[in-house]
Amino acid sequence: MALDERKGVWKSGKGKGRHTPKGRQVEDQAWAEVRDLLGDRARARDLLIEHLHLIQDHYGHLSAAHLRALAEEMRLSMAEIYEVATFYAHFDVVKEGETPPPALTIRVCDSLSCELAGAEQLRAALESGMDPAEVRVLRAPCMGRCDTAPVLEIGHNHIDHATPEKVEAAIAAKDFHAHLPDYQTLAAYEADGGYAELKALRENGDWEEVQDKVLNAGLRGLGGAGFPSGKKWGFVRANPGPRYVAVNGDEGEPGTFKDRFHLEREPHVFLEGMLIAGWAIEAERCYIYMRDEYPAVLEILRREIAALEAAGLAEPGYIEVRRGAGAYICGEESAMIESIEGKRGIPRHRPPFVAQVGLFGQPTLVHNVETLYWVGKICREGPQVFADTEHNGRKGLRNYSVSGRVNKPGVHLLPAGSTITDVIAAAGGMLDGHTFKAYQPGGPSSGLLPASMADIPLDFDVLQDHDTFIGSAAVVVLSDKDSAKDAALNMLRFFEDESCGQCTPCRVGCEKAVKLMSADHWDKPLLEELCQAMGDASICGLGQAAPNPIRLVMRHFPDEI
Repeated sequence: MALDERKGVWKSGKGKGRHTPKGRQVEDQAWAEVRDLLGDRARARDLLIEHLHLIQDHYGHLSAAHLRALAEEMRLSMAEIYEVATFYAHFDVVKEGETPPPALTIRVCDSLSCELAGAEQLRAALESGMDPAEVRVLRAPCMGRCDTAPVLEIGHNHIDHATPEKVEAAIAAKDFHAHLPDYQTLAAYEADGGYAELKALRENGDWEEVQDKVLNAGLRGLGGAGFPSGKKWGFVRANPGPRYVAVNGDEGEPGTFKDRFHLEREPHVFLEGMLIAGWAIEAERCYIYMRDEYPAVLEILRREIAALEAAGLAEPGYIEVRRGAGAYICGEESAMIESIEGKRGIPRHRPPFVAQVGLFGQPTLVHNVETLYWVGKICREGPQVFADTEHNGRKGLRNYSVSGRVNKPGVHLLPAGSTITDVIAAAGGMLDGHTFKAYQPGGPSSGLLPASMADIPLDFDVLQDHDTFIGSAAVVVLSDKDSAKDAALNMLRFFEDESCGQCTPCRVGCEKAVKLMSADHWDKPLLEELCQAMGDASICGLGQAAPNPIRLVMRHFPDEI
């Protein structure tokens, strides 16, 4: 049969074929614009989110024409591009005929600490005082600046202790860019003995001795799970390579800002710890997944990694920074790996675990930023820098992110066995006129405990006996001026917004919980049944832990519900 006699898309003849493929057509101008933006960057599949950021940053939104052009340029289906772009909160997808968002966006944090500080009233004032055609005002999840609540982001500029007047001043000055704090540069870190340990280990080091040093220090994962850090190295190294290190810098748990605190002050302590871990497992590459809400940190890392490469401490391309796009679920390690691969941040089913089948299907060592910060400290100064501190029968140190009704919110380094009484004392005590009522020990996933439980050490194992956990040590302090019921509702609204939607128990359960909790009187039997279903059947920790605020408020604050 001759070619022109076959049936198919390209067959000529009226009514018997198509002149173009089905779906959106590639527009030459949009394609040229995308090619110019991408330049000589690789078109690899795992760089999809990075390329979407380039378009969003340049044009302020993702038009249908640009998405179609990106699909053509990366040799991906439009469905793949669209499902990723619409998954993340920081991408604005604009279809044909739709009006793009205004050039300026203000995101007002609505996490618990900011809500306590008046974020809702701030957002209402901005919405009524701004021209919606010029400025878009959105509510946004935690920005990791709970110590300076209420907080908002205008462009990429974070405004602490925000007021409408500060916003007007920033707009007048066109101050929409991130402000970099003073931090320890590579030169300053090396002058203080930095990277000497890394060089010595690369020259003649034994990775098992380093692993033992970390184990003897008692360091456990400080992203929330609390798994003994050194043990991971052996698990990953036992599998054939290539192997990778994936750093979880997506500290999206409301109330948490300890990673940002260290990265904005001593980035090289963390970077040396990461390079030591990469050396220990013979990693082919290290990926740092950093949340998009930390633009200053992203710039610091860009500068200092370039300095490391110029100094010969890291091979060019050995460290890659991947920028998140506004999805709390990517703090879950397998969802983070999916996102690094340029996909939606959907948690994987386990087993297999990421130590065996992780990034690009290879063995992967996943650590939190603070964990690697302490790896760097322990390797330089010895296990005693961490292990020699003991309090209430617990060994080690913890960085507590403290916010809420205290005089000195911030990151406070305390013994691991500290109680909430110790934490409040370190934070300068309660605000004048406020009486301690309740506290969140480790982010919204940990729920709320009453002031009557102030003598419990805030550490991994102890809190499990009380059906809660320390998690990321995100402590929010409530007073007699606050409602535990309203605080729990704030937490569940966050989970409702941030559920990835993969599994029904979490997706629908969080939505139903918010509706039930919004009532004047809670239906306790129905809420308990819902909590049971979510805890038993959710795929990942988000849905499994989301019931904690509900259960603990019903148990400890029954008079409010």
